[in-house]
Amino acid sequence: MKRPANAKARKTLPTNAELAILNALWELTEATVDDVVARLPSNPPANYKTVQSLLRIMENKRFVRHTVRGRAFVFSPRVTRDEVSGSLTKNLLDRTFQGSASALMMNLLDSNHVNKKELDALEALIQGYRERKSKD
Repeated sequence: MKRPANAKARKTLPTNAELAILNALWELTEATVDDVVARLPSNPPANYKTVQSLLRIMENKRFVRHTVRGRAFVFSPRVTRDEVSGSLTKNLLDRTFQGSASALMMNLLDSNHVNKKELDALEALIQGYRERKSKD
């Protein structure tokens, strides 16, 4: 069944395994499958063929791209860390907190130890946000 032209496209989110690969690529900028396998956590060790398959899937999802260098495929991210973290945060906010940023913040503050320095930084971020918004 075809989706209507005006239907909103669903934003694809990376799986946990895809996110681990993206983290490796963001650190390395570009990498072969071997490079990614070497950068992934070693417990349990990553399997070359699994990483290779995931990179192909991620390419279809438009998370990564590849170029050919000699006989090797060299992969690089097509999405930024900020784009992915924004999408994941928005998804968490909508699914878990019904879109309420204050409920999300209260949950974070109540369930985690936040020291004075971090609280001060959060207050400064909120104040900066208010100032930017008042100029709009």
